[in-house]
Amino acid sequence: MRALLLINPAATSANRRTTDVLVRALGAAIELTVEETRHRGHATALAATAREKGFDVVAVLGGDGTINEAVNGMMGGEHPSPALIVLPGGSANVFARSLGLPNDPVEATGAVLEAIREGRRRTLGLGLAVWEDGALGDGVEPAGGPGHDRRYFTFCAGLGYDAEVIRAVEGLRGAGYKASPSRYVNTTLRHYLITDRHRPALRLERPRQPAVEGLFLAIVSNTSPWTYVGGRPINPTPWAGFDTGLDLLGLRKMGIVTMFGLTRQIIAEPVGLPRGRNLVQLHDEEEFTLVARRPAAFQLDGDYLGERERVTFRSVPAALQVLV
Repeated sequence: MRALLLINPAATSANRRTTDVLVRALGAAIELTVEETRHRGHATALAATAREKGFDVVAVLGGDGTINEAVNGMMGGEHPSPALIVLPGGSANVFARSLGLPNDPVEATGAVLEAIREGRRRTLGLGLAVWEDGALGDGVEPAGGPGHDRRYFTFCAGLGYDAEVIRAVEGLRGAGYKASPSRYVNTTLRHYLITDRHRPALRLERPRQPAVEGLFLAIVSNTSPWTYVGGRPINPTPWAGFDTGLDLLGLRKMGIVTMFGLTRQIIAEPVGLPRGRNLVQLHDEEEFTLVARRPAAFQLDGDYLGERERVTFRSVPAALQVLV
């Protein structure tokens, strides 16, 4: 088994000692080539090269953004897609944890080595976001480079308020602040005071269904939970799963009462869908489109991708094999 290991040296858990341990452990089990990512989009290019060269596996030590880039490089083309190995190296590691992997990269490597020995693979569905204009706002380019207008996602996407918070946190990270659960929570609370809570920008469109107007935010999920705050899962779409279509939670109002009621439900152990008259919910959908009256912040797998005015989301069943 030939594998390419992509390491994001800037990832939260990617210190040299941990990296050396993981490389030695994986290298003892499989034929391993190691590359470090050096800039945004580099993991996509490296994973695409691995696919073209016939590698059996692409392993990623990094956060959700690096994993997303690698998956986009692995998909498509004339050659079969490699399988994926996930080694959590970020601050949230939502995708790895949703697969049932430990949040510690060394422990996760042990679980992956066990999967390799036993030949365990899991086939997952992915989400695909397609936007029309091809150019991203705020000078941000998609992982595949300029001019690309489609991108796969592993666990979530969003337009509106949640993407605005991710944009704010990425700005803080660019200024040298570390991403952490407390920083996301504090940024979410502060940003609530400055976001537009009076003029909803989004409209939901579905084939052969009436449009739904007046959404302030739309969370799109390919699995559950949507994210984590420390060890606590956040579940706005608890029915979402890798074996079904896409789920959506939209919000028609952003008043204090509505936000508090939603927050209380999604941080508890879910016993069903969140309830509330200002919620719009979809489950197991093949395709839908979000249209914005004005450019709205857009994120995929926790990665801010500029502003969009129209994005179509599609479910891609049985798209990716993961050794887990």
